Amino acid sequence: MGQIVGVDVGGTFTDLIFLDEKTGEVRIAKVPSTPENQAFGVLNALSMSDIHLPEVDTIIHGTTVTTNAILERKIAPCGLITTRGFRDSLELGRRTRPKPYGLIGSFECLIPRDLRLEVTERMDSGGNPLEDLNEDEVTAATRKLLDAGVESVVIHFLHSYINDEHERHAETIIEKIWPNSFITRGSAIMAEYREYERGTTAMINAAVQPVLDRYIKKLQNELQGGGYPRDLLVMQGNGGTVSSKIIAETSVNTVMSGPASGVMAAAFTASHSGFPNVITCDMGGTSCDVGLISGGVPQISSELEIEYAMPIHVPMVDVRTIGAGGGSIAHISSSGLLEVGPESAGALPGPICYGRGGKVPTITDANMILGRLNPSMMIKANVSKKEVAEALKDRIAEPLDFSSPEEAASAIIQIANTKMAGALRMVSLARGYDPRDFVLFPFGGAGPLHASDLARELGIPKVLVPARPGITNAVGCTVADVRHDYVKTINTPLRDVEISEISEIFAEQEKRGRDTIELEGIAVENIQVLRDVDMQFQGQTHLLTVEIQNDDFSLESLHERFAAAYWDRFSVTLNEIRPVLVNLHTAVIGKRKSIPLKNLMNSEDRCKSAAEAQTGIRDVWFFGGKQECPIYSREALPLGTKLEGAAILEQLDTTIIVNPGDLVEVDDFGNLIMSVGED
Repeated sequence: MGQIVGVDVGGTFTDLIFLDEKTGEVRIAKVPSTPENQAFGVLNALSMSDIHLPEVDTIIHGTTVTTNAILERKIAPCGLITTRGFRDSLELGRRTRPKPYGLIGSFECLIPRDLRLEVTERMDSGGNPLEDLNEDEVTAATRKLLDAGVESVVIHFLHSYINDEHERHAETIIEKIWPNSFITRGSAIMAEYREYERGTTAMINAAVQPVLDRYIKKLQNELQGGGYPRDLLVMQGNGGTVSSKIIAETSVNTVMSGPASGVMAAAFTASHSGFPNVITCDMGGTSCDVGLISGGVPQISSELEIEYAMPIHVPMVDVRTIGAGGGSIAHISSSGLLEVGPESAGALPGPICYGRGGKVPTITDANMILGRLNPSMMIKANVSKKEVAEALKDRIAEPLDFSSPEEAASAIIQIANTKMAGALRMVSLARGYDPRDFVLFPFGGAGPLHASDLARELGIPKVLVPARPGITNAVGCTVADVRHDYVKTINTPLRDVEISEISEIFAEQEKRGRDTIELEGIAVENIQVLRDVDMQFQGQTHLLTVEIQNDDFSLESLHERFAAAYWDRFSVTLNEIRPVLVNLHTAVIGKRKSIPLKNLMNSEDRCKSAAEAQTGIRDVWFFGGKQECPIYSREALPLGTKLEGAAILEQLDTTIIVNPGDLVEVDDFGNLIMSVGED
């Protein structure tokens, strides 16, 4: 393993962790992200860490390039070649609306209508050819798209998930004409039924493929120019890594790459500390991402919708995102109400207290006014606390008749906490999980500031704060395994399915995964294969996932497991309705060598007692009022230390709030276990 680097690019900061397995050395860096080109932020973090690239064995990178490209519509010009009569299916979508009242909603398809072209071909729902593919029409459509300046093309034919013969034939025709490799065949990205979802997934892949390809090549060239001799690994949304050599082929898999790495780090850290059931809360500078881990396994979903009318049906770590980060702007709405987010001050100009020219108050500014953040720990100290208070007074306190900037700041924090608590309920209570059975795992630069309040709100008894909360996503890059997911739709009533057919598909998926890992050349200790199936009762729409524990299964056992899963989810039995086997899913995971958690903090920095680790006292506003609060250096606290709140623990990458009545203990790995007191 030797030297390993994990680097994650967020909306505000780029985080890096360097681990040397031989010496136990750990270096961390947090630098402002560079939205104009994320590679610059990565290189700045490497430079700040004084890393000698020729000696590095592995670099794993989590990126938001593809996510930002979609949300900001900074995509490559792309076109669509589809079955005659279906050019508008990607725009018509489902009969859903973002607002349930008024039935209104606007949506702009990533591919404009004049670049969505039709050709003659047709398969029926059973995969039987009805009309042959017209080769001349494919050639003409391809040339028309090229003449229009299209860089990336999608091939999306009806029912190709069951028979992709026509899509493959069209691909061979287009390859002879197309000047680059940016050809997306829908059935290769997602061999799953539902034409709309499969089409949008392929469309998103085509739209971001050139963007990601250029970014990765530039970054790889810069790394190689600095002496890095090996392949770059890239985080995927499913929580696994993939070689940069092949990542552009399935660029859609990198959507939600950054949030996924944080959940993987949480699963790794919490399991080592004896907490297999965890709710994660990643609060960075721009947004807050929440997820759920049950039994040590992150929840995976194939039904992510990155925005309205933009579903992505590839397996991804199930993370929900809201606009509540440290940089989220507090403002008064047109109706006269105080609101927080979703607009963010971002990396530039950032919160007022960063001293980069920010003029509007944010959550970070509110925390500083309340004494929760140390002004001297801000990136620049050329802005005084008084200036921040004046901005809060002018923009929030006086217009809303708050008695002081502190009261306005407290209201901002409470609104932000309410929004985050709602997101936490969506991944727990809304899915039948009781938050009281879980531990809250806060991370990101701002997560531990709000963790105790959120735990109280949801009745979560304990909070686990990792050793390096502010760079947890970067840590997740270092612990993530290599992973490839494959899905195949059969959509057949269970009683009509042949076990041999299921086994054959599973075997083919496993072989593809093993072959791909071998092609990547990534060092893995062993390969793990996970299988599950999606099932539903006939006539229903939503699917339930049933795990296949081993190769020895039968149709009867699948029926029993599905009935049990349905009962657990809905507390209903439907014995009179036939179950349908819809999708077969295989995850092939190359297990990489584990990293030692104890190395994340330097033991030489620890004092002999908590009293020695105390750095001062300051007035802090809690929701019960203002009080004097001891301040501790988190890195200096000895293992086994127990502290009772109120207290504030400061470290390079975050600040931890211990509310009055909370009890916090430092475990053997340097994590903080906080028992939340009652109000």
